[in-house]
Amino acid sequence: MATALSVRDRLIESWNDSQQFFHKMDPKRVYYLSMEFLIGRCLQSTLINMDLEENYRAALHDLGYRLEELYDEETDAALGNGGLGRLAACFLDSLATLNYPAWGYGLRYEYGMFQQVILNGHQVEHPDYWLNFGSPWEIQRLDVQYPICFYGHVVSLNGRGVRKKQWEWKSDDTIRAVAHDMPITGYDTYNTINLRLWAAKPAHEFDLGSFHQGDYLAAIAERQRAENITRVLYPNDNMYTGKELRLKQQYFFVSATLQDILRRFKRRKKVSYGEMTQKVTIQLNDTHPSIGIPEMMRLLIDKENLDYEDAWELTQKVFAYTNHTVLPEALEKWPVDLVSHLLPRHIQIIYEINARWLQTVEERWPKNIGMMQKLSIIEESFPRAVRMGHLSVIGCHSVNGVAEIHSNLVKTSVFPDFVEVWPDKFNNKTNGVTPRRWVLQANPQLAAMVSRWIESDEWIKDLTLLSHIRPSVGTPELQREFSNVKIANKIRLANYIKQVCDTDVDPHAMFDIHVKRIHEYKRQLLNILGVIYQYLQLKKRPLEERRHTPARVVIFAGKAAPGYFIAKKVIKLVHNVARVVNNDASLGGLLKVIFIPNYCVSNAEIIIPAADISQQISTAGTEASGTGNMKFVMNGAIILGTMDGANIEIREEIGEENIFVFGARAHEIEQLRHQERLKKLGRDSRFLEVLKAIRDGQFGGAEDTDPIMNCLEAGHDYYLHAHDFPSYIEALEDVAEIFRDHEAWVKKCLLGIAGMGKFSSDRTIREYAEHIWKAEPCERPDPRGSDSDRDSEPSVSPPGAR
Repeated sequence: MATALSVRDRLIESWNDSQQFFHKMDPKRVYYLSMEFLIGRCLQSTLINMDLEENYRAALHDLGYRLEELYDEETDAALGNGGLGRLAACFLDSLATLNYPAWGYGLRYEYGMFQQVILNGHQVEHPDYWLNFGSPWEIQRLDVQYPICFYGHVVSLNGRGVRKKQWEWKSDDTIRAVAHDMPITGYDTYNTINLRLWAAKPAHEFDLGSFHQGDYLAAIAERQRAENITRVLYPNDNMYTGKELRLKQQYFFVSATLQDILRRFKRRKKVSYGEMTQKVTIQLNDTHPSIGIPEMMRLLIDKENLDYEDAWELTQKVFAYTNHTVLPEALEKWPVDLVSHLLPRHIQIIYEINARWLQTVEERWPKNIGMMQKLSIIEESFPRAVRMGHLSVIGCHSVNGVAEIHSNLVKTSVFPDFVEVWPDKFNNKTNGVTPRRWVLQANPQLAAMVSRWIESDEWIKDLTLLSHIRPSVGTPELQREFSNVKIANKIRLANYIKQVCDTDVDPHAMFDIHVKRIHEYKRQLLNILGVIYQYLQLKKRPLEERRHTPARVVIFAGKAAPGYFIAKKVIKLVHNVARVVNNDASLGGLLKVIFIPNYCVSNAEIIIPAADISQQISTAGTEASGTGNMKFVMNGAIILGTMDGANIEIREEIGEENIFVFGARAHEIEQLRHQERLKKLGRDSRFLEVLKAIRDGQFGGAEDTDPIMNCLEAGHDYYLHAHDFPSYIEALEDVAEIFRDHEAWVKKCLLGIAGMGKFSSDRTIREYAEHIWKAEPCERPDPRGSDSDRDSEPSVSPPGAR
């Protein structure tokens, strides 16, 4: 803690200087709104970015401590769940490194998602007590807090001396949003930006009257109700109270954030809302913050007294929306009754936005009721619902997907009719990851190897320089050095597996890794079905033939949502298969199955550098992008995957011969699903053999396996496990064949690394800044400069500068 606090002191100084510089220069500011920021541990990344790691290592050594041991003492910040939050964290790193005047906004979850514990093969959720001993990185800002209102009713102010139509929201419940700041430093820069997280607090901490009357629970009831809003990430919304809490959470987040943004905008010397679009840009990371669109309208109309037309023009011009999924359930729909009850003023505004929008629809498609129903923000279903995806498209000036295939699907499958109205609004921004965290920090030996072979460490800020390693990939010295780095990382992971799973694995075996959120579309089920098939085949083979089979360790990790029944059954099946396979002495260690519990950023930094194979096997057209695929290839793994998400662009960059591809293509999926519904898709004999082994009870009882079997029955296999199974097995056989040729394998790994220059989050952020935000870097000058340097007037980069 003392070490972290000493680092934080330097951060605060840099953060204050950066904010003062931004205030002086008055650039256009970028505000990135995300329900998740999976930032992981901060001590090492901060020391690396500030170029202080060796100084601290030496100082601690003199005191009798090892810096690496202190790294392990830090707890991961429980502020996210998966790729969405990890992407947001990478973006903050790049925004700071590239000197953009940016703020991240999120929620300060007390218990995060949950801590995953495995009991008898079942996932059990425990609270993640990441704040038990406080966080050295956050600064509570009691001077920055805002009122957040819920419930109540709306009254008209007409006839009360008011010349134009105005409304007043008289709420029944008000709580406080209190800011907690986390400084985010960039790499090789003096800029430090901020992640502001909101904690929910009651308007009144304690009801003394109830306490004196002996009603001790009522005395603290208001506090409990308020603090529940930021207690847990994504409360289970399978029930009405869960839906209400989740909507409360989202509105609490955006209301506090927008009040803060407007306060900062109004601190400028000259306040003119006509200039707001030149000074403010707001990026919505998925649909979760989209209730911010009517909230901005409320603040501009009700609080700042703007006309509706002016407020709407500003709102559309400052908001931009990133879509992260084509899955209907992730686009969010809130029951109209719930929104009306919780946010009565906002439902009024949503109705007004919708009415004016439908006038546009009527003008474009006269008397076309079907089109109006399709494009309406209000879904006339039972119950009626507010379509937050529609609201996001209508209320933002830009809508982007996160990989080429995903962005095309957004236009052709998710919002095709909106594209007819606004073809230029839709665009692609392929995701990226920060090489500072995912190579320099997670795999320092590989980073050092790259720097030696290209004779520069500039690749850390310009990942395209990785291509300079390509001419050397056939060099025996480079191949040997890479092999040594990989085996060292595999030994580290093997030790970690022994520690957390109490299972021995051979680091010389192929490490075949599938780590991501457990979901049917990500197809961990296909993977474990493939494992069962290989197990059955190994049992059939004579001992002599088995000797030619490379040993394989199949490693899973990931969390299932608490209410996701099938995903939890998949976790149980993986453990049942592991129990059978790992205890079968006749295999001689040729196959092992591991499930690493509580997947998080810190253990990902151990897992990813050790991978030989990374399974990215989602049904084509379902994975928006993925960022794990990028991290794995940067660290010298080879993808076994479908033509989905960023796999396609990775294949284009590294060469089709350096990735193993199988399965149906995205354009084939709908027709295949139609055939599946009609039970016209056949079942391969190998697939049926696996299902029979499961039904026969070899891998668990019917209570665990029947729900999964039902999903795989003819007519019910929505994610096409059966269709893709034969090509998946053949791809696995190709992997094993090439893995036996070590030189050819290593060459593929190195070519993969050399081709990953496109997939830096720095490139992604530059594209957002240039094409969507129209924002420029604002680099703070070197504070160690000469007096003349300090007296000179630094300036924002001129328009068009990089």
